Amino acid sequence: MSIGQLRVIGLDFVYAVAGATFAAFAWLSLVDRSNPRRFGTGAFYGLIAVSFFGGDRLGDIGNGVLVLALVALGGTGAVGRGATVAGGADGGAGAARHGNRLFLPALIVPVVALAGTLLKPAWIDPKQVTLVSLTIGVLIALAACYAWFRPAPRAPFDEGRRLMDGVGWAAVLPQMLAALGAVFALAGVGDVVGGLAARAIPDGNLFVAVLVYGLGMAGFTIVMGNAFAAFPVMTAGVGVPVLVRGMGGDPALIAAIGMLAGFCGTLLTPMAANFNLVPAVLLDLDRTAVIRAQAPTAVVLLAVNILLIYFLGFRT
Repeated sequence: MSIGQLRVIGLDFVYAVAGATFAAFAWLSLVDRSNPRRFGTGAFYGLIAVSFFGGDRLGDIGNGVLVLALVALGGTGAVGRGATVAGGADGGAGAARHGNRLFLPALIVPVVALAGTLLKPAWIDPKQVTLVSLTIGVLIALAACYAWFRPAPRAPFDEGRRLMDGVGWAAVLPQMLAALGAVFALAGVGDVVGGLAARAIPDGNLFVAVLVYGLGMAGFTIVMGNAFAAFPVMTAGVGVPVLVRGMGGDPALIAAIGMLAGFCGTLLTPMAANFNLVPAVLLDLDRTAVIRAQAPTAVVLLAVNILLIYFLGFRT
């Protein structure tokens, strides 16, 4: 078989793995009688599995109804967690026995992802090579853990479900907020932002333009809770028309560091509930404790990212 005849692996493979994982979470939730909300939890994970398995076949209305169902389950408190305790004494003994070598399987994932991205195998869709390589790395790491630790077949899925139960409905926030950013961009919010920025930026003032872009990325992220939601709005409104086309900036560098500026906003907002509120709840902390601890780092990093765009992003 020639290279041209090889079946190319793309996003369908990634979605199938993710769908199978959430389907396992759904089944394990349904049979967990210690969870008083097992049916709602199982339905929640099951709907996510359906979105991965057949989201492209459901159409716009079908996907919209699915999202509304997820919101209804999460918003009405139908998603809960069982009393299963992971690890236990056996887990602690295993951790003591293996020590830092436990991190070796986790390192397989980034190594495989990096190797696939750099080597670009002919049997992987070149547009999705990083995501596919990342998924393959996860599967290889999982196989290595089975071979090394010899856990029960369902143990990885029990542990994954335990983590998902701890995060709860907030686990789907990044995807929903990223979709919201795309909706905003299609609705023309970027054009409105661009018009406001054009009036606010003095003609030809590069530093102010970079400042507006960096602060805008962080500000929209604070409002939306996710830098992926802010990115299409600020890039369409300021990044491309002002910094790239108007001032000759490097699009790759501006986009990459602009995302980092947006992530600084993630550290400052309760809208990023899965990062900033859920950990505080799980650890029984003050709900604003995580944000307060992250705020000084976020402000410093935002300033550094703005300066990096200014000094590195332009040819002259």
